[in-house]
Amino acid sequence: MPGTHLIWAEAPQIASKAEPGQFVMVRCSEGYDPLLRRPMSIHRVGENGALALLFAVVGRGTGWLARRKGGQMIDLLGPLGHGFTLSAESHDLLLVAGGIGIAPLVALAQRGIAQGAQVTLLLGAPTQSQLYPSHLLPPGIKIVIATEDGSVGKRGMVTELLAGLADGADQIFACGPISMYKAMASQDLLRGRSVQVSIEARMGCGFGGCYGCAVETKSGLRLVCQDGPVFELSELSW
Repeated sequence: MPGTHLIWAEAPQIASKAEPGQFVMVRCSEGYDPLLRRPMSIHRVGENGALALLFAVVGRGTGWLARRKGGQMIDLLGPLGHGFTLSAESHDLLLVAGGIGIAPLVALAQRGIAQGAQVTLLLGAPTQSQLYPSHLLPPGIKIVIATEDGSVGKRGMVTELLAGLADGADQIFACGPISMYKAMASQDLLRGRSVQVSIEARMGCGFGGCYGCAVETKSGLRLVCQDGPVFELSELSW
């Protein structure tokens, strides 16, 4: 995935409490420039208190983080936010990932498989080189791929894969761009169903102090850092 990086960090205090869908705030400097931390989904939790972060380089902060080497220190605050709600009664999980939206869904897939559920991942990207590497996924996941240019899998958007698969799922989860959520919300097959989606927003603090990540919902303004980042698709206002 060009421009995308995967970092493993030893963070036992965070890893022991982290739930799928939660995030950490990462200081992306050795001082105070850039000043604000960067919110990043907890990508997966490993053994011995390790956790992984998957991120794209989009500016100075993430550029600094991408240059970290083994043995160096990074400053993490977390776990933060409310993650996905995974029912113990669910046996078939459907995960929809658009591009870098795969980031929080791998930890969710891990948890679902550990609970004995069948996990199907709909994985979409503009082209084959931007797809998350399948060998990094937890064993046992069924993968269905769509690329916009048709270089691999079905040609088109990942949301076009929902037909025929959504009906059999006990729970549906998604992470991707707002355009993907709008496309999902317009599909009749998802109307009246619970679809949990992870929202990305600019954050100043990560715990509700600055109100910089407020989003409009049908119940009024909500904070992505505190009330989310996971919301019901049907509750979001466009």
